[in-house]
Amino acid sequence: MKKITLWFRIIRPQTLFASFCPVLVGLMVAHTLIGQVTRYGHLTAILTVLCALALQILSNLINDYYDYKRGTDKQGRVGFKRALAEGTVTESEMRTACYVTLVFALVLGAALCYIGGWVIMAIGVTALLFAWLYTATPYSLSYLGIADIFVFLYYGVIASWGTVWLQYKAAELTFDYNQLSPVYAGSVCGLISMCVLAINNIRDIEDDRLVGKRTIPVRFGKKAALCILGGIVALTPVFSWMAFGQNWPVGVILPASFLYYKVLRAEGAQYNQCLLMAGIVNLIYVGLVWLSVCNPL
Repeated sequence: MKKITLWFRIIRPQTLFASFCPVLVGLMVAHTLIGQVTRYGHLTAILTVLCALALQILSNLINDYYDYKRGTDKQGRVGFKRALAEGTVTESEMRTACYVTLVFALVLGAALCYIGGWVIMAIGVTALLFAWLYTATPYSLSYLGIADIFVFLYYGVIASWGTVWLQYKAAELTFDYNQLSPVYAGSVCGLISMCVLAINNIRDIEDDRLVGKRTIPVRFGKKAALCILGGIVALTPVFSWMAFGQNWPVGVILPASFLYYKVLRAEGAQYNQCLLMAGIVNLIYVGLVWLSVCNPL
């Protein structure tokens, strides 16, 4: 039981909102576009959620392993504890966990590729590549300070759009490429996930500077990073309106603004609470989308 609890903590459950929230949003958008979802569509939805979770868990494990190898994660860090840095698991165990999660993601991905074709294969291959490039190379995305773009795409736009694509294929319908609501709806989740990354980087600015991790706060300073974060928050109701009009999802600006207020006042370990709040904001947005689908204003 202790081992299960340990590995549950290692996969960072508090971050997993980022992967399944845009999928849930995509499923609800698909419901509005297609109508009644078939039994095949329900199975596809379950596979999509599980695959999205597997890919993020794999990314988290790879991130833990290579941040430890590069000396970024140390014992007693301000952020959430890392198992390798704390010595609670070995490097061999972490590598095994990466391989097992990779196999699980590949099996799920193969099933989705069968349903969605080359489009889903392209999304899956690039998602795996992104998980690897995030921290595993000398020119890792997170160390170059450009990971924010990929977070916006893969934990937002691509996740929701790909989910809608799969639902169309499951229903054996022709996808409407002119329909942009999945892009706009997923963009809100992507922006919220960008907030998660921004908060994490603001918290770790001093440690990142020491190890040469050139995040946006390291490059431009804390004040500039906070201004950028404010801009990201301000865009959430804009994309919500573009996706759903004057409806419930526009209200995401309220919890997002409260999150920004808390970040402005946070210090040290208080940023960890803000990270948890960002996940809750993503979930609130999903709830608002559900309200708009079930009870449009």
